[in-house]
Formats: sequence, C-alpha cells, structure tokens
Amino acid sequence: MIRVVKIENGMVRGLPAADPRITSFKGIPFAAPPVGENRWRAPQPVEDWEGVFDALEFAPISMQAKTVIDVNNIYTREWSVDPEIPMDEDCLYLNVWTPAKSADEKLPVYVWYFGGGLQVGHTAEMEFDGERIARRGIVVVTINYRLNTFGFLCHPEITAESPEAPANFGHLDQQAGTRWVKRNIAAFGGDPDNITIGGQSAGAGSVMAQLTSPQNEGLFQRAIIQSGAIAPLYPGNRVPMRGISLKQAEQDGIEFFKFLGVSSLEEARQLDAEYIRDKTVEYNSFWCTVIDDLFCVGNAFKLILENKRWMVPVLLGHTSSEFFSIPQVETIDEFKNMASELFGEDADEYLELCKIQSGDIDDIIKRASVNTIEYAIRIIAKANSDTGANIPLYYYNFDAEIPGWDNPGTFHSVDLWFFFETLAKCWRPFVGKHYDLARQMCNYWANFIRSGDPNGKDSTGEEMPYWEPYTADAPYGMLFGDKAEFNREQPSELMSFLVNQYFKRS
Repeated sequence: MIRVVKIENGMVRGLPAADPRITSFKGIPFAAPPVGENRWRAPQPVEDWEGVFDALEFAPISMQAKTVIDVNNIYTREWSVDPEIPMDEDCLYLNVWTPAKSADEKLPVYVWYFGGGLQVGHTAEMEFDGERIARRGIVVVTINYRLNTFGFLCHPEITAESPEAPANFGHLDQQAGTRWVKRNIAAFGGDPDNITIGGQSAGAGSVMAQLTSPQNEGLFQRAIIQSGAIAPLYPGNRVPMRGISLKQAEQDGIEFFKFLGVSSLEEARQLDAEYIRDKTVEYNSFWCTVIDDLFCVGNAFKLILENKRWMVPVLLGHTSSEFFSIPQVETIDEFKNMASELFGEDADEYLELCKIQSGDIDDIIKRASVNTIEYAIRIIAKANSDTGANIPLYYYNFDAEIPGWDNPGTFHSVDLWFFFETLAKCWRPFVGKHYDLARQMCNYWANFIRSGDPNGKDSTGEEMPYWEPYTADAPYGMLFGDKAEFNREQPSELMSFLVNQYFKRS
C-alpha cells in the first residue's frame, strides 16, 4: 500500500483507512494560506517543506457561520453535527483516498467539490468519506475552498491590484486544487489524464462553472452534476448562484467594506478573520459566482446550452422532491394572467395541461409546480441534441424511501449518503434495500468516473440495470427508488411543453 509519497513540495505521509487496503491523506496544502496579503487574491503557490508532512487529519474548515445544533434543522440532524469543528482562514487543503499499491497504476481520479450554497460546507463532513468509492479502484480527492465573503467578495481595489484574477476566489481554489491533482496525483497511483470533477448543489454549480471556464482546457475528462443545474420557471422563484457582473459585485464589496467599518483594501486585510466572518453573517447577503470575463464568461447554464463548455460526458440528476418552481398566485384569474405573460398565444395549451377547469387554485398550483432541476436537465439535453453536440448525458432521478421520525422525503442532499456509500455513518434506520441501492449507485458512479459509461456489473457479479444515455428519441434516465431501474416513461406533457417553450421564448 502507498503510505508515503513524494509530491512537488515534499514528502507526505498518510494513514490506513478503516479498510487498510485504502490509504487516506488528509489536510495536504495545495495553495499558500489565503491570509494577510493573500486575502482576496487568487490562490498562491505552496512553499516546499523539509522532512515528511503528516497528512493524518482534516485541516480546519473554511470561515463560515458557526454550526448551531437545532433539532428542527434537517441539516444539523443529518451531518452538520459538530459545533466545535476547527475553523480557520488558512483552509486551502485537500484530501486523497487511494487504493493503489504503487505509483504506476494510473487509476481513474474523482475530484469532489462540496456544496453549501457557496456560503458554508467543508470536506470533513462525514458523508464525504472517499473510502468506499476508492474501493472500486478510484483515487478520490476532496478539495476545500473559500466561501462567502472570503471566497466571492469583489472590490475596485482588488480588481486594480489583480486584474488577471479579480473575482471568484472560491472557484479559483477549486481550479487550483484540480490543477494540483493534475500535477501530483500520479504519485498516489492516479492517472492525471483521467480526471472526473463532480459536486452536489453549490458543488454541482461549481462543476458547471469549471465546465464553462475557458481557463480549464484539458483539466478534466468528465463531469458529474448533482442537483446543481437549476432553471426556475415562474416569476418570484429565486435563482441561487446566478452570476452577477463584476461591476455590480464591486459595488456590493464597497458597501460591505462600509459595513465592516473600513475604507480601503489594506484596512480590510488587517481585520481579524473571525470579525469578518461574524459581520458576514450579520450582513446576511448571498455571495456567489461573478461574471468577470476571465474565469467566468457568462451564466454557466446558458453557456452549456450554447456548447460553450468543455465537451466531456456528463452524469447529472436530482432528487424527486427538491427545488420546485411554484406559481406565486392566489386566484385562478391571477394564474391565467401569469400564463398569458409567460406563454403568449400558447397560454391556452398550458392552461389545458394544468387542468385549469378542475379543482381549486391550490390543486392547480400543485399540478403546475415543476422540479426546476429536472426542467433544467431536460433543457440541457434538448440543446445537446438540437445543436448536434450529442455529448453523452446520463440522467437520474433519486426517489428512494428515506426512513426516520421526520418523514423527510427525498430532501435536497440526501442522495449524498448513497453514492458515497456512507449510510452506516447516518442516524437514520436504513435497512437492506438502502444498502443495496447505495452499493449500486456507488458502482454506477465509479464506472462513469472510470470510463465515461456508468454501466457494468454489480459487486455481486450480476449485471446492473443498463443505463442508456439521454437522447431526444429516448429522453429516459435511471430511477433510484427501492432499487435501481431504468425508467422508460416519457416526461409529462406539461414538462415537454415547458421545455419547448423555453427555446421558443428565449
């Protein structure tokens, strides 16, 4: 087993994982500490070290709102369970799990970006244990990155100082970590020319940002986008992580500096990190991807539709009960007016599909509600076909029964337990069918990471249900319910109408 490796900055020592055939290396620095003069700068090179660096435990998490245990908050019930977890502005570290016995094995590599709205989250969350994926012959890397104001604040002085990298420091951290993988992963038995990037929620949005960045040529060969492609339909539905212009972001930064009580970048860099963190929480704004025309050249969703992305195979999907776009109306007349504004001469067809003559307004709203991620994915798939790109897309819907006293349904992020196959870490009373499903999902993910095709045999030796690519003629996907089964049902008439309308009205 590989326990000590030589990388570009020196020697690194890891530890046997729970399965001693896997070695974990935790807390490897991939960039210089983003503190002092490096605060609000693109990640800088790491200094070399003498001797052997002990990568034995997770590094402190990025600066973010402190965890407050609240039984009514499903996420602190689920995995944000440690209010005392170490936190530090010095946070640019990554973790590696490798099954390799030697450095010449050229195993496929999976690079993971965690979610949390770009405001919170970290690689030490217990569901992100890479060991089970690594057992499938994959080298797994999880990358920490800066969040909220530390990762996404802009200011005219920052732009003037670093016009080549004035924004998106959190995304640049992800990029720097992935470039570190490209340069160093061979030492861990990985193949630098067989890298898949993946993420969920804001991590999936980050994958889309990396996928559409012109700076990333040749950096990865595949992408996994979980619950991250979002296309709200109805007025009043918020669009998370929507890119804003650099000019607007700079003005937001000016206002935040005033809130901090400083008048210059130099003064802001002298402030204590905990003070900035606490003022960020108090300010209660949403700090996100910025269109800087360097790393980010536009809205990632729209760039993907225009094939202005790195043309690599993509696996993407959602849970069945997350992120619905819901009409913000109270009467049937308001619903009709909304339909007319959205669909013009096609409004009557829409009203018929929503069965406007049947039931009260609450029933109509329920029928009209749309899973915004399914909607976005079907838009992406139609563009992929209509433009002739025909890059392989593999679509899934996670619809498993989730046990627990809270009867949570397939809430946003619950699928993390399954494809990482870390159910045993969860408090929920999962039973055999859940473990079978998790095993199969982990197999599918590992196969896709390995070759760009999720299909293959189960760990039992049996062939898993065949997962066909999504095409215009076969708009189908894998349904992860009580078990994995390929779903050949057509999308609903309403969904098909809405997808066609997107292109008609764009």
